[in-house]
Amino acid sequence: MKRTMAFLLAASMAAVSLAGCGGSTQTEEGAESTAQEVKSSGGSSSDEMVFAWWGNQTRNERTQQVIDLYTEENPGVSIDGQPSQFADYWNKLATAAAGNALPDVLQMDYKYLDQYVENGLLLDLNPYVEDGTLDVSDCNQDVIDSGKVDDGLYAICNGICAPALVYSKTVAEQAGVEVKNNMTIDEFLDVCRKIYETTGYKTNIAYTDNEPFLEYTLRAKGVTMFEDGKMGGEAADYVEYFKLYETGLNEGWLIDPAVFVERTKTTELNPVVYGTSPDNMSWCTFHLTNQYSVLVDSAAEGNELGMVTWPSNDVKKSNYLKPSQFWAISKDAKNPEEAVKFINWLTNSVECNDILLGERGIPVAQSVSEAIASKLPEPDQEAIAFVNDVVSPNSSKVNPPADAGASGVIDLLNQLEEQVCYGQITAEEAGTTLFEEGNEMMAK
Repeated sequence: MKRTMAFLLAASMAAVSLAGCGGSTQTEEGAESTAQEVKSSGGSSSDEMVFAWWGNQTRNERTQQVIDLYTEENPGVSIDGQPSQFADYWNKLATAAAGNALPDVLQMDYKYLDQYVENGLLLDLNPYVEDGTLDVSDCNQDVIDSGKVDDGLYAICNGICAPALVYSKTVAEQAGVEVKNNMTIDEFLDVCRKIYETTGYKTNIAYTDNEPFLEYTLRAKGVTMFEDGKMGGEAADYVEYFKLYETGLNEGWLIDPAVFVERTKTTELNPVVYGTSPDNMSWCTFHLTNQYSVLVDSAAEGNELGMVTWPSNDVKKSNYLKPSQFWAISKDAKNPEEAVKFINWLTNSVECNDILLGERGIPVAQSVSEAIASKLPEPDQEAIAFVNDVVSPNSSKVNPPADAGASGVIDLLNQLEEQVCYGQITAEEAGTTLFEEGNEMMAK
């Protein structure tokens, strides 16, 4: 119990930190309210399920539509859909887990999968694959295996995506610069400088979403950020990362962190598409391909977006195909077989995915992906082409899920990044602190 409670506290803290300056924390009263909401969201029928996910308005609307379709096609089954923003979602899960009231079906992130499994919170899906209730025969086995922990299958990938530097083609053209695939770090910095000098637009280097890009830069050196219960590499590797921010701060092209203070962490408020002037907007954002369509839809008229690979000094080592999210089932689900049937339908039904249309990523079932491709909006077709033609031929296997203890390190990373961006500490201090204190956290 002590280990589980420690995990839940860390997960909750990580969720708040991932929300960045614009995030909101739950009060004690709010936590109690959430617990009551979760406990009362079920029903007397054994077929009633609570289904929880995080996402933006587009995802919420499409997911509710498939819930309505499934319950229409399966009389007697009732599903209570519970959407949340990303940071709030993990707080709610922590509260629900503490009260033994996790949703029956939940959206899971790759980085937290090991931790939820180690704390005995998720159902092993292998028996349902073996008896045919869950059909994964049309799915890439490597992608399916990404949901495994040891010999158990605890999650099913619900979409594939890849890192993408989403940028304003309009601003790049104004600046007369080429934003290309497979840029080195120095080439990227040169683009940042020239765009700022010619247009005034600043650069957002993954602010509040920094762990994936830090991991990306470390992969170029053959370093895994979290491995064998410790921080990979050396302190100098982390110092080098923070120097990107320090350089941008000193040269003036780094976006002011105050821009994020009054913004919730939603895609529609990303500074590449939201703002009133070049000073509080960014010409780029470090995102994933599954959010490209939302960014395009959110961009103001006349702001044309495009995407290229994240910069790296060895893109092949850095780049990867990522399970965008997973479906998982609580170990204490009221009707696990019905929950598995629902996940099987989400995975293999063309009718279902005609509604979802790859919003969470490219469908993992090949026949489903092929069936919906022509129906997707142009931005989603661009994302599929980017994943298949640019990333897949020039990438490496995704890192394993982070070890237990990583949540606290990510929280520390956010704090240090903020301090560097406000000029309160140096890159040298930040990198050394992250490596040394991170190792201490991982060892606990």
